[in-house]
Amino acid sequence: MSVFTYESNPPRVSSPWPHPKDSGKTLHSGLLSDYGVTKLDPEPQEGPTEYKQHLLLRPRRTYQSMSTSSQSQVPPESKAAKLVSNTWIPPSPSNQTRQARLEHLTTQLLWRLQQTCPYHAASTAGKLVVPRLPLEKLDVNGVPELAELVPGLQDSRGALYEIGVDDDGTLVGLTVEELEESLRTLRVMAASLGCKTEVLRKVMVGDCQWAEEPGATDSSGQASTSGFIHREELWVAEALVTPELRRRDAQGSQRSSCEPSLKQGAMTQNQLRLTVTGPTTCGKSTLLGTLSTGLLDNGNGRSRLSQLKHRHELKSGVTSSVAQELIGYHQNKIYNYSHGAIESWLDIHDFTKDGRLVFILDSAGHPRYRRTILRGIVGWAPHWTILCIAGNESNPPAESDPTFDPSELTTDLAQAHIDLCLKLDLPLVIIVTKMDLASKASIQRIVGGKILSSVKAAGRVPRIVNSDQENNEHLTEVPPKDVASVSRVVDEIQGAESLQKIVPIVLSSAVTGKGIGVIHALMESLPLPPTPTSHDYTGPALNPEQPACLFHITDLFSLPASLASMRRSEDDEDLGTVVAGYLRFGSLSIGDKALVGPFPSEEDDVRGSTPEERPSPGNYGLSVSHPSSTELGRIAMRNAVPASAIKGEWYHATIVSIRNLRLPVQTLDAGQVGSIGIVLDPLKEEPVDSIFELKPPSLPKLRKGMVLAIPSKHMVETGLSLQAASGVTASFPHADRTAFTVGVPVTVYVASVRAAARVVRISQKRMTRTPDAHEIDDVFNHALEVVNNGGQEPAQAEVEVQFELLTNREWLELGSRVVVLAGAGLDCQVGSVVEIFE
Repeated sequence: MSVFTYESNPPRVSSPWPHPKDSGKTLHSGLLSDYGVTKLDPEPQEGPTEYKQHLLLRPRRTYQSMSTSSQSQVPPESKAAKLVSNTWIPPSPSNQTRQARLEHLTTQLLWRLQQTCPYHAASTAGKLVVPRLPLEKLDVNGVPELAELVPGLQDSRGALYEIGVDDDGTLVGLTVEELEESLRTLRVMAASLGCKTEVLRKVMVGDCQWAEEPGATDSSGQASTSGFIHREELWVAEALVTPELRRRDAQGSQRSSCEPSLKQGAMTQNQLRLTVTGPTTCGKSTLLGTLSTGLLDNGNGRSRLSQLKHRHELKSGVTSSVAQELIGYHQNKIYNYSHGAIESWLDIHDFTKDGRLVFILDSAGHPRYRRTILRGIVGWAPHWTILCIAGNESNPPAESDPTFDPSELTTDLAQAHIDLCLKLDLPLVIIVTKMDLASKASIQRIVGGKILSSVKAAGRVPRIVNSDQENNEHLTEVPPKDVASVSRVVDEIQGAESLQKIVPIVLSSAVTGKGIGVIHALMESLPLPPTPTSHDYTGPALNPEQPACLFHITDLFSLPASLASMRRSEDDEDLGTVVAGYLRFGSLSIGDKALVGPFPSEEDDVRGSTPEERPSPGNYGLSVSHPSSTELGRIAMRNAVPASAIKGEWYHATIVSIRNLRLPVQTLDAGQVGSIGIVLDPLKEEPVDSIFELKPPSLPKLRKGMVLAIPSKHMVETGLSLQAASGVTASFPHADRTAFTVGVPVTVYVASVRAAARVVRISQKRMTRTPDAHEIDDVFNHALEVVNNGGQEPAQAEVEVQFELLTNREWLELGSRVVVLAGAGLDCQVGSVVEIFE
């Protein structure tokens, strides 16, 4: 199951009451004849709808007659309720305490609320405990104080209560006094879970009659001296319980649930994100299956079965999708599915408090799926990359895959993956797999001839980490010897100039268990990069308009977001959706208002079709190649485009739910991955004179590569907006000019963006002398020599390529890495963004 895959679509909150005959709108109060019903459908066993005869914490009185029931007797008589100091004190039932019944009812409400959660784990290590909430503290007309929202209920769409209704749908009814007391109990139950209650309708269904005994207390608190007959109407009510995403302070004003006092982040802040890559059939999925389940492979790929999603993957043995797994570590103990108390990722969260969580993505290896490969190592921005190389030099099984085309493979696929990872300058761990099938000659060719020589040629230092453990079957703890071996390498990594400098190399086998302990030790202790900020790529002077928070959208789902409202009819559309990705910098909390985009706008069609038809890119974008203080100030003013300048490109959205590695949280921190439920605000349409009824504007569809951002305080105060780019200039310091051709389409990868682009301009620049202060004022100053045609290439030169995006405008961050693919195979060019323009 994917980290962002929910269970099947949860049942919707749907009222069992039909629409009244005389109108198309639901009446909130009225007679039963207004609805044309005599009883409701029987109570569903599953789902968010609950029928209750009453929610009293005491037995009901004895009635002489009820028009809604053929029985003249109901539960035995008890003492009447009392009012003392404006406080409601119902009498205790004879066979169950008030507290026990309240806890039972509250647990039942929690279960109904969980039915509408898109993902609801069957069990967790820590069971929820219903707090003790004495009802005596609630005034008759008071509103109960809300408790902290129970984790997981942010995603709930609510629970529906039909009060005064029997399980078979019979409308029994309650007196006004009993109904108000039941609703008061429901409000207390909901408040204990952090939810609110809304009464949707009250319907009169009949009448009743009872005789009051002498000495009983009437509504004014006076004891009657003689019995008399009471006649009252019977009512049923429908109430909706939904999560309260906004809280009230002591003065009664609303405040966001994401304020610091209410923030609830992940249980484990130490979260390492890894991507496993490598050539096809090198054993990536098998290794991940062994690490996550604790079971060794049988030599035929048994341990990889849990990682495969599609039937063709099982048949061919070639992975084409991205699978995710979570492994926890705490004090050298391994928490995966081999642990008897772990059934879900939520259990792993529970066991690894103050430990480490390792989120692993298993990507494809065949060049045919290079989009998936680059998505895993570029789009997801992993902290470390694990490169798997088979020690036996196995080749893809062409006979087992009917769609296999040998021409798709490069001459040496293993070398292509090594070159790709080194060219991308990723923090890297290399694992040589299938050591049980490898010979000394093959190991020498693979480790010595390919891995060590390539790593050293890239200016990096290889470090082979040996393991004394030959058989690590049923591994539940990291072996002490492996911890000691890894700690020496980790100390060297932390003391190096960068995380990329040292490349650990591990020899392993998923069949014998060799090296498995070393891999666990590495995953537990690999250093994390510093917490990302908005100015990691370039300084604040070069990027003055960075948002306060930036979330890259790498996946999206058709499931609705968690909405605090019930769908009134089948025609109502879901207003929200769920997006997944990683938080580049900043923090996001439930209740935050953010911008989502860029969406296609109406003005895209009226803009120039090529960058040459627009003003110079320097007039719109930022250049980090040759900055100057005067230029920075001028460009900052030119980029001050108000949010309304491009209508429909950015939408406002409200965050209604957040999950970090399937754990419901209220806050997502920088560097973490998660899924976010958002509700988009429709754009305000200008009035149009028309005799025809206009269809309400529909919300646009999201796509991968968009961003979710919160504007900075500076942007809000100055009226600046996020700007999407239709073109970009990238610098490639180690590329050959012949790798690019003007007019040729290419595929560009920048963060989570994968876009088709066209090469517009190619130039090669070198600095011939240091510019004087008065020369810096010109963006294209004479200190730059531009070589466009022929001639000798300068010794210290870099290739700058200008691209035009062909499909959508994208949000691109200045200084971010650019990967350009042209043609087939994994050969690519790697550079950085130096200029963006509209």
